[in-house]
Amino acid sequence: MGGLTEAKLRALAGERSFERGRGYVDEVSGVEFGDGWIRASVRGTERYDVELVLAGRRKPTGTCDCPYGQEGNFCKHLVALGLTAIAQEADLPRRRKAARDRTRGLDAWLIGLSRDGLLALVREEMAEDRNLRRRLELRAASASGDLAEIRSRIRELLDIGPFAQYGYVEYADARAYAGQAGQAVTAIRSLTTSGRAADATALAREAIGLLAEVAENVDDSDGRLGEIGTGLADAHHEASRAAGPDPEELAHWLVTHALDDAADLTDIDPLDYEDLLGERGMAALRGRAVEAWKANRTGWAEKHLMQRLAKAGRDIDTMIAVHAADLAPNRHTHLLIARELDAADGAAEALEWAERGIREAEDLATVDTSLIDYLADRYTRTGRPADAVTLRRDHFAARRSLLTYQQLRAAARAAACWQTEREKVLALLRADAKRGHAHSGRVLVDILLDDKDVDAAWRTVGEYGAHDGQWLTLADQSRPTRPADALAVYRRLAARLTRETGNHAYEQLVSLLLSIRDCHRRLGTPGDFTAYVTDLRAIQKRKRNLMRLMDDRGL
Repeated sequence: MGGLTEAKLRALAGERSFERGRGYVDEVSGVEFGDGWIRASVRGTERYDVELVLAGRRKPTGTCDCPYGQEGNFCKHLVALGLTAIAQEADLPRRRKAARDRTRGLDAWLIGLSRDGLLALVREEMAEDRNLRRRLELRAASASGDLAEIRSRIRELLDIGPFAQYGYVEYADARAYAGQAGQAVTAIRSLTTSGRAADATALAREAIGLLAEVAENVDDSDGRLGEIGTGLADAHHEASRAAGPDPEELAHWLVTHALDDAADLTDIDPLDYEDLLGERGMAALRGRAVEAWKANRTGWAEKHLMQRLAKAGRDIDTMIAVHAADLAPNRHTHLLIARELDAADGAAEALEWAERGIREAEDLATVDTSLIDYLADRYTRTGRPADAVTLRRDHFAARRSLLTYQQLRAAARAAACWQTEREKVLALLRADAKRGHAHSGRVLVDILLDDKDVDAAWRTVGEYGAHDGQWLTLADQSRPTRPADALAVYRRLAARLTRETGNHAYEQLVSLLLSIRDCHRRLGTPGDFTAYVTDLRAIQKRKRNLMRLMDDRGL
């Protein structure tokens, strides 16, 4: 059995899937052994088909059609099958021989049937298995060349009716529906290989449309409809290549499809057909795309198609025109245009578009910060540090935060004017705070802490207050020079945490206790800390995890 062991299964699946797989061993049924493979069904959320491949000295591989397995993972269902196989290893030679004997016996029986007997058998099986009947009907229609019949069968395959309750296919039935619908891809490809590529092209387009119509009524959490859509797209491409369609007609369909809801299912890229379209077809493609965009300049699909064609053709003017026709209120579109112009060596125009985005903004606080960063960087790199400072100053005034302050600080230092700018910022925030703007007071505290201006920070928190995170940062910064002040903060924060439970709160409390101990050491009062911890332990003794953490840290 290729040396299959529990250790190998654990290594392949990982600890979590391996342990979960143990619980599914009793759900394994229908085990089949062959030369180098083991197959079975495993019942989970639904029944899944599972196969293990044992490749001699190489590590085993496996497939499972559960969602996790379809992503290429060695899932819990594979673990369950592997554990089942290990348990039955002693019986493996007999099982393999029995499987070979059954196969030979079945072949011999089928060969011995008369024509009428074989026909009766197939009819009997078709009556029991609807999917088998449909597959054979498709083959018969393809063999007879009856396009109308093939179209009818494909429509049946894509019909959600047999699987839907109240017009919607629930998750439990979606897999079965996808399995049926996937047969349409096989049928279309078989038409192409049998020399009927033009018919295959037409049916692929029709099937794509039908799938798009029902997609919103199917719970496709596992993405199976997307796989079918991709399959239909590939079948269309193969058929088109074999048929050699009219370039203008193909261009018209590609544009129509790109603007349709079905495009989300198939992800067809019109440029994949460029060699089939040729110059005439590409000209028609571009022309129809422009017509569609002019009719709806703000449509996402229309813009995406135009941008795709423009980028492929290195048509920077068209790219800019598409962006400029639908400028975003936050000026992000101006940034996109600037970057496109940069890539096309149009630095002057790029700067003009970026500046225009700032200039036309009613409120700098609503502007995409990436545009601010782009323009400030451009000013710095082109020897315009004063303009970078002005931009950062205006942005800070509009959006007062620690980040915009830090950005202003960096620009002003580069322009050798930081001290002046800093005084203006602090004066602005203090004036706001005095008018009752609490946000400005908190930002002022953040700024002073970021600048390590501890004394000013103490004055500010005393006047305007602070939140616990700011108090903690201030205490941490003050501990070397103002241990008594820091100690008062730590003890107040610790008192709050003693009323909480949970490991996170305990870890925070222990961290504060270490800081409190350091403050007492600096103050020369270690005895006071010992008394504090003794009292704390007596009160909190029922919190075993807290006691353990304190023991680990020597508290």
